[in-house]
Order: sequence, then structure tokens, then C-alpha cells
Amino acid sequence: MSLRLSTVILPYRRWNDGGRAPWQRAEELGFHTAYTYDHLSWRTFRDGPWFGAVPTLTAAASVTQRMRLGTLVTSPNFRHPVTLAKDLISLDDISNGRITLGIGAGGTGFDATALGQEPWTPRERADRLGEFVPLLDRLLTEDSVSYEGDFYSAHEARNIPGCVQRPRLPFAVAATGPRGMRLAARYGQAWVTTGDPKLYETGTPEESRRAIQDQADKLGKACADIGRDADAMEKILLTGFTPDRQRPLESVDAFVDFAGSHAALGITEIVLHWPIPDSDFAADETVFERIATEGLAQLG
Repeated sequence: MSLRLSTVILPYRRWNDGGRAPWQRAEELGFHTAYTYDHLSWRTFRDGPWFGAVPTLTAAASVTQRMRLGTLVTSPNFRHPVTLAKDLISLDDISNGRITLGIGAGGTGFDATALGQEPWTPRERADRLGEFVPLLDRLLTEDSVSYEGDFYSAHEARNIPGCVQRPRLPFAVAATGPRGMRLAARYGQAWVTTGDPKLYETGTPEESRRAIQDQADKLGKACADIGRDADAMEKILLTGFTPDRQRPLESVDAFVDFAGSHAALGITEIVLHWPIPDSDFAADETVFERIATEGLAQLG
């Protein structure tokens, strides 16, 4: 697979006050996909403006034509499969089949307690995702679904006419542990990693690449266990959370070096954060645009 370059645009600006422009510019620059985070609030942005992923992607679909759109990532923290499926089918229709659902187990951030519940343990997050993904798969591929599980239920949930993309829109499953890898292998059209979070503060880029290679090997085993070819799966790296941090955006050469070393690990799509001034994602916009238009070509 040839390497693809995508971006993630955080929903922190009012649509009519600068929020629209990055999505249109991303398509002009030729990004494969523009994603957004699906959170109720997030880290240092918690006390500032933050807008919902589904309305934002709906608006983005209306001002773009070719570029794919999606979430990185949606989680069960505040979503239910029945209502999410209806939103996704609607998004897929409005975008004419350009939606990818990034999905993961969630964490212990603000989303985990916003509905008044205690944060789930890692095991419960894995348990819930293990029920969430198969049910969502059914809801997006069957006209009517009834289900009674430990965490989620559906009673004659109707989802007609289904997705524009058949049999459903693609799932990009974020996973590092064995249970998540099995879900990715069975239900994912793509796998998502941010690297090993334990290495973010004190690890080296070399250690990070070894960790990503180990993750990819585990995905390969999970695929082999069910008779699936892991090489046919897209493998997405969301940057900014490895020890490299924002260094790949310092220059075109720095990006080419970073992208090439990760493509050698089997990564097929690299996702860069759209620059946000005075944040962890600050970057020179001129360099960012040069990377978008020149970076992949220099990889040969």
C-alpha cells in the first residue's frame, strides 16, 4: 500500500469564525482524510470552546467534495451504539460515502465522568468495547436489530436505508492490547495507534518505533488467528503522542525521515494535527502546507 497523509482538525473554533477554513484548506492541500476528535471536552481545551464531532463532520461534509472525513476516535464513554449508528448512517449519506469511524475503548479523561458515572476500569472499558463494536457492526449492516447484552441493548432498532458505503462505513479500531487487537482483526478495515504512551515522556524515537513494530506484529497474529491477511489492513499512526512529538513538523526533511521510518514498519497512513497556535500542536503553517504538498513525493 502507498503511504497516505491525513490530518486531524480539533473542533475548537466557531464554524463561522475560522472553523470552516481548515476543512476546506485540507481538501485543497490534498489530504486523504480529515478527522476530528470525538470528545465532550479534551485536556487543555476543557475551559475553552469545543464543539461536537457529529455536527462538525456534517458541516465539513457540506463544504468538501472529495476528501474523506472521520473521527479519531469515538468511544463508548458517552456514546450508545443505537444512537451512534443513526448518526453515522446520516453522516455517510450527507457526505456521499466519505466517512470513516475511528473507534476505541476511551480513557479516564473528562468524557469518562461527564455523564455522572465513575470512570470505568481498563477491564470494563475493554468489556464495553467488546460489546459495542459487534453491535454497531450489526446496526450498520442490518435493517432491524434486537439485542440484549451486559452493557447495551437494542429493540427492533431500524437503520434503513443503511450506509452509502457497503456493507457499511469502515471502522478504524484503535488498539494495543490483545482484546482490542482481536476486535481490530475481526471488525476493522484499519488499525490505529498513537505509539506506546509509556514512552511519551522518557522514551526515544527508536524505542517508540520498536514498540509500534511490536504492536503491528500482535495485530498480524490476531489476523492470522482468524485467517485474515493483516497486510490488507490500513495501519494508521496518529502523530503527536510519540517521543518525536511535533519534530516531524519542523521541516519537510524531518517529516520525510519520520514518515519513511514508520512506513518501513507497515504504517500506511500518517495523521498530522492541524496547527493550533499556543498549544501542544503549534507548528509553522507554511512548513505544514509544504509537508502536505511535497512530503509524500519526496519519499519516492
